[in-house]
Amino acid sequence: MARIHIASDHAGYALKQELKQHLTAQGHDVTDHGCDAPASCDYPHFAHSLCEAVLAEPDGRGILICGTGIGMSIAANRHEGIRAALCTNEFLARATRMHNNANVLCLGERVVGAGLAASITDVFLGTEYEGGRHQRRIDLIELSAAKHA
Repeated sequence: MARIHIASDHAGYALKQELKQHLTAQGHDVTDHGCDAPASCDYPHFAHSLCEAVLAEPDGRGILICGTGIGMSIAANRHEGIRAALCTNEFLARATRMHNNANVLCLGERVVGAGLAASITDVFLGTEYEGGRHQRRIDLIELSAAKHA
């Protein structure tokens, strides 16, 4: 199984702990980029750490969790090469992998329960990118590449 990077802030800490157990039980190698306790903290630090690790690996994948998933998604998408997607159901997880080749899944602990989060994660990790016509659009997402197209 693949290495999965995971991180949260305090508002996503409990869900992160549950997903780590779920992923480890499936045989994934899980690397936790923090936070290490449910005490109040600043989510961008953990998002940036995870994104750097995901970008350092070919086909790297990550999961970011905060209260809503929105803050983590915004922070992650500041990194060139990261395509972070906030997903609240399995359809979105499947579509963002197939069409957007998303490499970071964002979840909101206050939005989805542990069971749904595990199901979303399984679909995200188990769905392959379709490529083809979608690659042209992905290439246009990166502003540095789009300026030269």
